[in-house]
Amino acid sequence: MIHKISRSVLMLGSAAIAFPAMAENAPDTAEDTAENGAEADAYGDREITVRGDVLYSDQLNSVKTPTPILDVPQSVTITTQEDIQERGFTSIGQIVDYTPGVNTSQGEGHRDAIVFRGVRSTADFFIDGVRDDVQYYRGLYNLEQVEILRGPNALLFGRGGTGGILNRVTKKGVTGETFGGGQIAVDTFGETSIQGDINLAAATGVSVRVNASYESLANHRDFYDGERIGFNPTVRFAFTDDTILDLSYEYANHERFVDRGIPTGSDGRPVEAFKDIVFGDAEQNFTTLEAHLLRANLQHEFSSDVKGVFSAFYGDYDKVYANQYASGYDQANTPGVVTLDGYIDNTQRQNLILSGNLIGEFETGAIEHTLLVGGEFISTSSDQNRFNSFWSETQDDNEIFAINRPLNLFNNVGVNALGQTTTNDFTADLNDFTQVEIDVISLYIQDEIKLTDWLNVVIGGRFDSFDIEVLNVPAGELRTRKDEEFSPRGGAILKPAENVSIYASYSESFLPRSGEQFANINGNNDALAPDTFTNLEAGLKWDFMQGLSLTAAIFEIEQSSPQPNDNDPATLDVIDSRIRGFELQLQGEVTDGWFVSAGYSFLGGEQVNRTGPTGLRPRELPENMFSVWNNIEVTDRIGVGFGLTHQDESFINNGNTAVLPAYTRIDAAAYFDISDRFRLQVNVENLTDTLYFPNSHATHQATVGAPLNARFALTGRF
Repeated sequence: MIHKISRSVLMLGSAAIAFPAMAENAPDTAEDTAENGAEADAYGDREITVRGDVLYSDQLNSVKTPTPILDVPQSVTITTQEDIQERGFTSIGQIVDYTPGVNTSQGEGHRDAIVFRGVRSTADFFIDGVRDDVQYYRGLYNLEQVEILRGPNALLFGRGGTGGILNRVTKKGVTGETFGGGQIAVDTFGETSIQGDINLAAATGVSVRVNASYESLANHRDFYDGERIGFNPTVRFAFTDDTILDLSYEYANHERFVDRGIPTGSDGRPVEAFKDIVFGDAEQNFTTLEAHLLRANLQHEFSSDVKGVFSAFYGDYDKVYANQYASGYDQANTPGVVTLDGYIDNTQRQNLILSGNLIGEFETGAIEHTLLVGGEFISTSSDQNRFNSFWSETQDDNEIFAINRPLNLFNNVGVNALGQTTTNDFTADLNDFTQVEIDVISLYIQDEIKLTDWLNVVIGGRFDSFDIEVLNVPAGELRTRKDEEFSPRGGAILKPAENVSIYASYSESFLPRSGEQFANINGNNDALAPDTFTNLEAGLKWDFMQGLSLTAAIFEIEQSSPQPNDNDPATLDVIDSRIRGFELQLQGEVTDGWFVSAGYSFLGGEQVNRTGPTGLRPRELPENMFSVWNNIEVTDRIGVGFGLTHQDESFINNGNTAVLPAYTRIDAAAYFDISDRFRLQVNVENLTDTLYFPNSHATHQATVGAPLNARFALTGRF
């Protein structure tokens, strides 16, 4: 049976209940979308086709099969395009702030970095289900939604994914309609942005969609500026009802100032007196990225029971990252000076990724199966080098400066704490230069089995062959390693009622010793097996009233890390450490016109070394995190929003000597629909002007949160 359900109820109220399934499961979606109005698609009134209990839309999604989120045995959070617009989100980090079980890391001021259930990651990012592992800040201008899956995810995504993954789903062409829209925004720091989204019905079954964005960056910190350009044309060919081809090119050009925060004092907390000081070079703290991304996705329905998706991705990235940062500060003995360290990184990377999935639905007697069979090939070529700072006076990468606002340092020339003129040379001290070649071949299979109306079982596994070759260019030394890993997954879902699922799941994942960015396998790393991660999770998903859902989960992640024995390097010790936690999420429409999204997580863990438990807590692991957002339609044209996000204190370092204080930030929003085509909106962040430190990278690099600020946006559609 096919129904039409208003998006205001379904997507806002039940985003946590059912995943939009892959486009290959909806070959007639384009016609449905055209019938219902593509203009509404972009601005909140879209009707979505429902078949049975599965949502369908013209986009890929993380789980790769047409499975309702109610029956996915792990924690998932979806942030839709409408959420991004209404909440005024401009970054991945802002989405993470309102997602349970995850928090942000500083990323050294030049990249997205997320802590998934206590596991920091800079590489577990995907776009339309394809790996996107280069370190940069990802834009939101061309997205349908952002999906955050918690727990190891190796079966679907391969290496990494140890604590979770983040997948961005991009906008695709809509056949049979011509529509467009855009937004102009400015905030109280002076940051401005302009975005456009145009869809053209080029011919029968052919659509062209172009998303573009320009941002002039600014914030509350001295010297901070930059710009970001995004341009993403796509073409959709609906050859028949059974075959759809999407082609996409994306150009990203990004430059911004790098700010790595402020040092901590004798009490281990960020020194609040330094909240307005930038500990870096006003000119030489920067990052640049130029990327060219090509994507092709072919969806074909072989029969009513067998569908296929075949995709190709090629990415060419050129990135530079330069910085000075506070590496040492002794408040007790030398409170007026700080030690700076620095380096410049260059990365040129090319990724080629080919993948294919077949999804078959069939029955064996009274038992129903949804079988996923897939494979993936990844070829990565990556050249990277790093030059340390080299100061003329110290003949070293460290230099000491008096603490002033600003520091006496500009464009690699400064006056040190002794009053001497000193210059930095970013070409004199080569730290490393490596050339990396990686080939990955993966095969996976998963069966979702409906044994009875009240019991579903999921079972599957993935085989990965990870072959890495690293050339240490200065030494002329070539190191290689090949890892072959099997990652199983199993789960059981009990359904005492159609709107309730009680589940338990087990999964494994691995991370090669070359790390997320595989820059090196020096020392013993080429001899060590990967770290392995196991995840146990049990949970409840309950759609307890129309448009309102509750999810709860308890979990344990165990990391096993082989290490050479101190007394006999030929012998390996396996060190296990665990993180345990609990998550709770409420999302949906409480009453007509009142939407709420709330999340809570409790995280606990202990570091373990060769001698056993250390009594130390893992870094960046707040015990309690809580967030809530309310959106209320006051009238047909006026709405307001308000919410808060809270994070307990956490440790900056593994030694537990530096602390990020707990904080609570209050946010608000209001909008006015000037007409059916134009909306004026204001989003206010940190309404109480609280001084807080949201994240960090190392002991003396704590990020200073933004004070009270507002963003004004005019959104239009035509």
